Amino acid sequence: FAELHAAVPGLPLASSRVLPGIVLRRDFAAYCPTDGELRALLVTESLRPALTGPGVGFFVDSECQYQASLRWIAKRTEALMKHLQSNNVKLLLSSVKQEEVVVYYAKLYGVSVVECLSPEEMALISEITGVSPYTPFGDTVDREITETTVVTFCQPLLLVSKRCVHIGFISVCAFQPHCLILCGPVDGVNEQHASALQEAFTMLQQLFKTVDQ
Repeated sequence: FAELHAAVPGLPLASSRVLPGIVLRRDFAAYCPTDGELRALLVTESLRPALTGPGVGFFVDSECQYQASLRWIAKRTEALMKHLQSNNVKLLLSSVKQEEVVVYYAKLYGVSVVECLSPEEMALISEITGVSPYTPFGDTVDREITETTVVTFCQPLLLVSKRCVHIGFISVCAFQPHCLILCGPVDGVNEQHASALQEAFTMLQQLFKTVDQ
């Protein structure tokens, strides 16, 4: 329930509504408008390539080496974004904050980026879509990407002064996600309404569970 409702203080209760899909309460790190369906990718690590592996140090002894390292990182990041573009990936949903070089090339190749998703949000999206997070790099960046999911829409949503991300997923299960936008004059009233609704849903779950048995 926490991931499927958003409380909006400062508006009358009558402004409350139910929206298809889910609402992520954060802004785009990069937004590239697109029409129609698109493909999305979940990631749980930075897409900026590392210069070394675990337990291995990397040392530079000149400005020239340092700049060459930065150029290599930029080239590898650009190659990955080109690869995502060629696989029709237009949206990255990341549980971590991505480096500036990743956001730069994402914008350049028309890929929207949403960062810092919570573990609960990532788990919910995985449950809805049936896909697991993508692991980049290794020896090559051009392997086939099979972890994508279809998104029916992806757009900014303004809730009073809070910029959010509104996304529609094609569900692989019976659960069709919708998000409750719960409005009220102050936070306290919203919290009371949210608590009452959650208790009502819990009661309905128990009722239908008993009937099923």
